[in-house]
Amino acid sequence: MAVKLDGKAQAERIRAGLAERVAVLSAQGETPGLGTLLVGEDPGSVKYVEGKHRDCAQVGIRSIRRRLPATASTAQIVQAVDELNADPACTGFIVQLPLPAGVDQTEVIARIDPAKDADGMHPVNLGQLVLRASGPLNTPLPCTPRGILTLLEAYRIDLNGAQVCVVGRGLTVGRTIELLLTRREINATVTLCHTGTKNLPEQLRRADVIIAAAGRAGLVRAQDVKPGAVLVDVGVTRAWDQERGRWLIKGDIDPAARDVSSAYTPNPGGVGPMTRAMLLANVVEAAERRAAGMATRPGIIG
Repeated sequence: MAVKLDGKAQAERIRAGLAERVAVLSAQGETPGLGTLLVGEDPGSVKYVEGKHRDCAQVGIRSIRRRLPATASTAQIVQAVDELNADPACTGFIVQLPLPAGVDQTEVIARIDPAKDADGMHPVNLGQLVLRASGPLNTPLPCTPRGILTLLEAYRIDLNGAQVCVVGRGLTVGRTIELLLTRREINATVTLCHTGTKNLPEQLRRADVIIAAAGRAGLVRAQDVKPGAVLVDVGVTRAWDQERGRWLIKGDIDPAARDVSSAYTPNPGGVGPMTRAMLLANVVEAAERRAAGMATRPGIIG
């Protein structure tokens, strides 16, 4: 029977450990603070930001909220970013994406102080990930890729020499997790695919691990999975269930494929909670670096 990789349980364990570290920091006068900048009223973004602040309350991290209307200009958003950069109570922060149409997202993200980049998506931090194929990393790591690797490590899934097929070329997961997987400390071999890949099922059937992050419901079918493969479902598609009268979350991997696998992440309840836990970890580690006056490696949380 396939093992369910329970992201909720692992995230809870991680938060408990972070709460202990926050207590130590607070006793030193260095209480971590997470800032969020939300522009507009997108329901998904509002819900996600609220969840982040609930997590902060559980761990003891200070919450710092900034909201702007959907009509805010790029200049107004950049000004809010500058204010968070300058706020000593803010250890790290995120700009909730997507931003409204017409806003220069690249300019906004580039304006974040790399040391306060809680998402690990600033060009400077991504550049360090590209340049350093091995050894210590002293910069924040992208939350979702880090969460995936932490979850796999928690269940002792060995990636050394594994053939990993990543489906999706987005910056949040596809293009960044490839950089982490191919570091010498992990040593996987990665095939990066997407919805335009020819003969995608053939690529999938060669993989020991499939990480699906294309945002296409049911893209990976049972017949596309090598027996015993590990399935990591990152994709999220909201679909209206007429019979139940509510929206449902569907992943990129057909649930029937789990019967062929050796391990799988549920969706929801797999990668999502881990992503949020890694956001908190990035903030706590930034506070620890600031308190120590030196750089420490983020790495994978054991």
